Amino acid sequence: MTAVTTASAQPFDGVLLLSFGGPEQPDDVIPFLENVTRGRGIPRERLVEVAEHYHHFGGRSPINDQNRALLAALRAELDGRGLTGLPLYWGNRNWDPYLADALVEAARDGVRRLAVLVTSAYPSYSGCRQYREDLAAALADERLAGVELAVDKIRHYANHPGFVEPVVDGVLAGLATLPAPARDGVRLVFVTHSVPTAMDAVSGPDGGGYTALHRDVAATVAAEVGRRLGTAPAWDLVYCSRSGPPSQPWLEPDVNDHLRELAAAGVPGVAVVPIGFVSDHMEVVYDLDTEALETAAELGLPFVRTATVGTDPRFVAALVDLVLERAAAARGEVPARPVVGGLRASHDVCPAGCCRNLRAWRPTAAGEAETPEPAATGAR
Repeated sequence: MTAVTTASAQPFDGVLLLSFGGPEQPDDVIPFLENVTRGRGIPRERLVEVAEHYHHFGGRSPINDQNRALLAALRAELDGRGLTGLPLYWGNRNWDPYLADALVEAARDGVRRLAVLVTSAYPSYSGCRQYREDLAAALADERLAGVELAVDKIRHYANHPGFVEPVVDGVLAGLATLPAPARDGVRLVFVTHSVPTAMDAVSGPDGGGYTALHRDVAATVAAEVGRRLGTAPAWDLVYCSRSGPPSQPWLEPDVNDHLRELAAAGVPGVAVVPIGFVSDHMEVVYDLDTEALETAAELGLPFVRTATVGTDPRFVAALVDLVLERAAAARGEVPARPVVGGLRASHDVCPAGCCRNLRAWRPTAAGEAETPEPAATGAR
């Protein structure tokens, strides 16, 4: 992978890591879940049910510690590029440190234009536009009154070489741990977070962007794994963590249902590849490492879960490259925009109406200007 070498972040004078957030102790779990589901009418009994996933791990989500590790890696990468004076901030949508507090801190430090790195690699309402809504709400915080603070979100990066190459290596390392019969006929099971089918239908500027990019990345990873092994493995894209009512269509199949189908079909082994996630947070450690692993064990199906990109140096370097790429574009330059697979690099600036909120229109930042539009139903 060829890195962007021009170490100029101008016009940005700060970088913000924007993530989902997670509870740090048992008493945080229900308040955190209330933050996540506010305004969606989720019954409390469902929150209590989901809370057990967190209590299974002592009431602490791994995501905040993983973000701390990513922040440290980003700081080292920025410093190694000569960007020692570029401040780095971290804010979450749903738990401390909150996004609004991070923006206030940046403003007090004199920052006026932030490049925003979101820990979501794909286009969708929940993975992109909702973060942009939260940015707009945070910028409206009364503590920022009179401050001209601008935010620019980097492009979707799932098909960037710095994301795909670590996934490929993770698959190969995982396959090496399977017994020979399972490895020889292994099925790659790519997993991502399920979303309502209506949400996928409006994801990206042309619709269907969520599943389209996942399928392209999965095909790219499988092809490269096949090239290195000398034989192309079969693969599927499946989903986890559905949370909507049974009456609402969500993307399927569920990973556990799919494992049962594969076992019934005589597949000798599976490598579960969490391409929808950048680190081992709750959907990975509970939905895959706990539930899916238990399903495979019940079926007698050899199973390995491959690594997420986490703080792989290639991924960290890619994030900094993307900041510099976005900065170059903002300066009017035409930077290289590396991608792998069959799809082009994503847009820098989200078009109006991209990844629409199907419940109710809300103001957004880091995109084209929009006007309120009529609400629709069936979103999430």
